[in-house]
Amino acid sequence: MSEPLESDVIFDWNVHGASQPAPARKVLIVDETMRDGVQCPSVTDPPIEAKLEMLRLMARVGVDCVDIGLPGAGPRAVADVTRLAELIRDEKLPISPNCAARTHANDITPIIEITQKTGVMIEVMAFLGASPIRLYAEGWDVDLLEKRTRDSIRLAKQNGHVATFVTEDTTRADPETLRRLFLAAIEEGADGLCLCDTCGHATDTGVRNLITFARGVIAESGRNVRIDWHGHNDRGYGLSNAIAACDAGADRVHGCVLGVGERVGNTSLDQLLVNLKLMGWHDGDLTSLGDLVDLTSRACNVPIPVSYPVFGKDAFRTGTGVHAAAVIKALSKGADWLADRVYSGVPAGWFGRRQVIEIGHMAGDSNIVFWLKQRGYEPTEERVAAIRLLAKAGNRVLEEEEILAAIGVGAH
Repeated sequence: MSEPLESDVIFDWNVHGASQPAPARKVLIVDETMRDGVQCPSVTDPPIEAKLEMLRLMARVGVDCVDIGLPGAGPRAVADVTRLAELIRDEKLPISPNCAARTHANDITPIIEITQKTGVMIEVMAFLGASPIRLYAEGWDVDLLEKRTRDSIRLAKQNGHVATFVTEDTTRADPETLRRLFLAAIEEGADGLCLCDTCGHATDTGVRNLITFARGVIAESGRNVRIDWHGHNDRGYGLSNAIAACDAGADRVHGCVLGVGERVGNTSLDQLLVNLKLMGWHDGDLTSLGDLVDLTSRACNVPIPVSYPVFGKDAFRTGTGVHAAAVIKALSKGADWLADRVYSGVPAGWFGRRQVIEIGHMAGDSNIVFWLKQRGYEPTEERVAAIRLLAKAGNRVLEEEEILAAIGVGAH
């Protein structure tokens, strides 16, 4: 009997039925971990050595663009941005750098100077609050906003930079103000518009409405201008909104590893990449994505919850007899892909992980036999019985040392 195809054993309601997914296309990924991510009060800004390795891993998993900092923040930021730009240059990394900047010469000038020093083109991401509530709180008016928009984009373009105009709190800004600012930025030569859900206000409906509106303004301008989506997770919509933005036609989507960022964080970049891969929208090799997640966790001092999708400790672990038995039977058929999917909606091997069978109070003998064989121990009746007795007397998964002690074997 020939081995079945995946389509023979999995019926996928995500692609079969009345509602159809949008056709797969290339969406560029922008990593904001080292700038927007480290603005979280509980996150440690990593040392430069960690940032350099994070940058290498971002390039390896297919991140297209990376925010390498806000050099207007001071000397340390300037030094880090310079080192990161030099790494991209010296190691010829296939990733494009950008830097955040207020719509002010004091923030944009350092970006220009670092580009001149390193020879690396750094995109200017000039941001400006645009919602009525922000204008009221700051005492601004739209005339001032338009002047700052024009001045900042003009400064960047006059110095040969790619420039993106970023409206903070776009999802709560009125269309008249947005249209005026978008057209002003485009007239000054902006290469892109970045739509921000700064306060995590939007639902997927709002994402689609906003991107459709921005597309209309761009069409009115007669220019070919890129649209970015930058979302936060205050209502828990970060990931779903990013995917909605892809569906709605965004050209680039932003995120942070582990979803770090102010308040409850940004769109989780790793979860976004996982889903785009599963949807057929990302064709890069993501087996190093777990390394990026683990490094970010250590360098930023952000613990990974055990239940965190794909990269949490328990993502591919099971100690339940019925689940473990199905995985073990799949493995016995010599089909790793089958074992990776029989009790998982995510194939662990795609992302540098593997299925793990544990022994606990809900385990069956199949767990125990598999565990022993996997580690090179003969699964005798006596050993299986001793481990079963220990497991059933407890209320959690057993540690390796406990299991080996139960059968009188020293730890490896």
